[in-house]
Amino acid sequence: MRNAWKCFMKQRTTAVGIATALMFQLIFGVIWMTGYDGVTDNVSQLTVAIVNEDSGIGKQVAENVGKHVPFLTKAVDRLEQALSLLNEREVQMVMRIPADFSDRLQTPGQTAELHYWINESNPMLVKNAMQQASSAVTAAVNREAVTLGAQALLTRMNVPAGQAQGAAQQLAEKVTAKVESTHPVSGMNNQMLPLMTVLASFVGSMIMAMQLQQSSDAIGAAVGRWSKFAARTVINAVSAVVVALFGTSLVMALGGQAEGGFWAAWGFQSLYLFCFMLFAQLFVIMFGQAGMLFNIAALSTQLVSSGAMVPRELLSGFYREIGRYLPATYAVEGNMNVLFGGPGLAVPATALAGIAIGCLALGAAAVAIRKEKSVSPEISGKLAS
Repeated sequence: MRNAWKCFMKQRTTAVGIATALMFQLIFGVIWMTGYDGVTDNVSQLTVAIVNEDSGIGKQVAENVGKHVPFLTKAVDRLEQALSLLNEREVQMVMRIPADFSDRLQTPGQTAELHYWINESNPMLVKNAMQQASSAVTAAVNREAVTLGAQALLTRMNVPAGQAQGAAQQLAEKVTAKVESTHPVSGMNNQMLPLMTVLASFVGSMIMAMQLQQSSDAIGAAVGRWSKFAARTVINAVSAVVVALFGTSLVMALGGQAEGGFWAAWGFQSLYLFCFMLFAQLFVIMFGQAGMLFNIAALSTQLVSSGAMVPRELLSGFYREIGRYLPATYAVEGNMNVLFGGPGLAVPATALAGIAIGCLALGAAAVAIRKEKSVSPEISGKLAS
């Protein structure tokens, strides 16, 4: 075994393998620890839209919502407008105070209802945070209703002070919550689909880029550099369509959600897979096998900044900004839209197409600059035959 150990340690590939394992720890550790630092402090960046239709107690309730939850509040005039913002993920929850809120609150035997909408086509953290927020707001409004409602009753009904406590107890249970979900997600397996598909697609693209680069190096100058580049592009395009067909079919067969339909899911996955392949290919064309280190860093950065696990609103400014230029951000956004429902695929598809064109152009520039290796005897013999 000692001789075998020495033989292994003399091989350059052994050192590269150990160094790669170390680099994974370094890159993931640095990026994840800095990327998720301060996420809990940034929860105040989430927004609740408030639609108040009540000119009485509801007005004061709307003004006090921000005191009960650590989120931003946004007053919206019409419910349709607020729900549109929710669908666009501009806000994370909509709260409606109906026009008869004050009257029902002050009328014996009736209950007043606060209505909430939560968009589940978001990272799970958003859904959980907003469900807790709706409970907190309802409980706080109940407490406020005791004071406000009791005062109103005492004024209107001239109730003796000794009966105020009984009136307050009656009001304390008069505010209820009705929570509705838009674009509901069926099960944890579906909730994790945007992350899973993006992770599998980019890792597969990294490995494929490395293998194609090895093939390109083995071919050397036996084939012109532009012919090889064109062939790689065609291989990537065809592979993206075939791999996406397999992946989408497998997910659907296992009960995956696809509100936009199978064809839209397949087409969109083909697009971001092709974009990932060109993105990963760019670094290995520029730096050879050392380009995999850049791809490892890109993988970790995209998992943090894409919004697949943590809403982008909670990230630091650096990761929010860098995520705008990385394909995984738009792959996750489009996946949520096509799988769970949302504003559509036009914006993320356009962004992915732009990134793909940019990567293709930069890859062509790198091919023009980089020198070709000499042809290997094995490839030369095959071409001659």
